[in-house]
Amino acid sequence: MWGVNLLIGLDTGLSLLDRSGEGKVYSLISRRRFSQMAVLEGQNILVTISGRKNRLRVYYLSWLKSKIMKSEGCDKKNGWVNVGENLHGAVTFKIVKHENIKFLVIALRDSVEIYAWAPRPYHKFMAFKHFSSLHFRPLLVDLTVEENQRLKVIYGSEAGFHAIDLDTNTVFDLYLCPKPNRGTITPHCIVVLPNTDGLQLLLCYDTEGVYVDTSGKMTKNVVIQWGETPTSVAYIASSGQLLGWGLRAIEVRSAATGHLDGVFMHKREQRFKFLCERNDKVFFSNTRSGSPQVSMMTLSGIHW
Repeated sequence: MWGVNLLIGLDTGLSLLDRSGEGKVYSLISRRRFSQMAVLEGQNILVTISGRKNRLRVYYLSWLKSKIMKSEGCDKKNGWVNVGENLHGAVTFKIVKHENIKFLVIALRDSVEIYAWAPRPYHKFMAFKHFSSLHFRPLLVDLTVEENQRLKVIYGSEAGFHAIDLDTNTVFDLYLCPKPNRGTITPHCIVVLPNTDGLQLLLCYDTEGVYVDTSGKMTKNVVIQWGETPTSVAYIASSGQLLGWGLRAIEVRSAATGHLDGVFMHKREQRFKFLCERNDKVFFSNTRSGSPQVSMMTLSGIHW
């Protein structure tokens, strides 16, 4: 989200859906693939994984706005900057705020890098920590702050979930998923549960979700079981709920307990991907080829 408007990243470029007016779609960038994005309006930036080499590239919102307004100079190449030196092959990223610092945690092919936002006069993400040659390749990342002091990276892989203690630079396993014949899993979502001082987590993978603390100890004798394998799972902080998009339905669950709050059936089988949420409104899109269809649902009142 950018204000009330929706930025949409496609395989063919970046567009803006004007939700404040007539619903017009503006093409901002063409011939570049966008796989993940996050807007930081206070910093005037759009953080992306984009391009053939999956680079971390930051676009300035003021530059994108000038392209919409067709201002002079909007075609100059000063509207973006890459994060890091020769950093490519990004898998995913997560932006986490701690006090006045915004951390950018990046999963690469076999490493995790952490950057911190430096305000003016630098006005860019600067390198903070780097962890290479990880035993399990990171597919999903997050950052938790234990008791407002200790930083830990949490990441998911094909084997389970793992942690990196930034004070000691120690890498250890949080939860290795029991799979027969060394089968692999698909990590969906890492939730740092609220009101736990950053010490308790909900880890979602395949059709399940487990509750552990940041040392790997199980905290609840509860395992979330989705009705079907979700194609996308997202934690909605504003409502404290977990959404799982399956081929046949959307399941809404309490993140704190795993309790099923509601089920919304699709008219036909579809694959959806979570985009973003704002003010109890959740935006998601289909993943079929061709022009995407963006949908919205409201979570207010879903507490069965």
